[in-house]
Amino acid sequence: MKDINCAAIIGGGIMGTDIAAIFANAGWTVDIVEPFRERWTQSEQRVLNSIEQLGGTPIRSKLVLHTSASELHWQKIGIVVECVPEKLTLKQQVFAELERLAPAGIPLASNSSSFPISEISKDLTTRERMLGLHFFMPAHLVPAVEVICGEATDPGICCRVAELMKLLCKVPIMVKKDIPGFLANRIQHAMMREAFALIDAGMASAEDVDAAVMYGFGLRYLAAGPILQKDMAGLELHYAAAETIYPH
Repeated sequence: MKDINCAAIIGGGIMGTDIAAIFANAGWTVDIVEPFRERWTQSEQRVLNSIEQLGGTPIRSKLVLHTSASELHWQKIGIVVECVPEKLTLKQQVFAELERLAPAGIPLASNSSSFPISEISKDLTTRERMLGLHFFMPAHLVPAVEVICGEATDPGICCRVAELMKLLCKVPIMVKKDIPGFLANRIQHAMMREAFALIDAGMASAEDVDAAVMYGFGLRYLAAGPILQKDMAGLELHYAAAETIYPH
């Protein structure tokens, strides 16, 4: 990462402004590209509010809004995070423009929550610097952020961005293979498949499924993830239970 404390955020919506707040709260200057000027006031205020929620002091001069990425002073940018709506063709168009504008070596990151990074970057000529940087809503408050390597991403770029996330007080989760949904969303959806299957089979109501998670095993996840939990409880015990549960 260059010794430049300026980040470019492409998209001034909820995710974009909350991610902007993370950088601004750490003392970075943030350029936000939001093509619709009528949204600027709302975008700016959300960044400032999010900084306050982080316990920081909002500094308006740290934020600069633009209608186009071509307006940015690219020699001052250290990293780019794309936060446009979840439409593949739109993201591909954005990165085609970013590749043309951004000097070599600047990491180009997508906050996509589902599209494979390799698919977004498939038409780029500098795919090695394009990676996934998936934050979770609300981005400024949830510590975890997934760092995803595409099939052509330079692993060194991912490591550098992960180190940057640590400096921003985030917890980087390295996703080694580029698959749809990445890591956390796949784990969540695996649970959702089972939850809906139990409801459809008449095993429990939706309310009781929610209660089982909220007031049962969900509380444990604040202290330990599923793998550590099973290790602490005993893998032999888990295996014995799995033999009964998994076939059904």
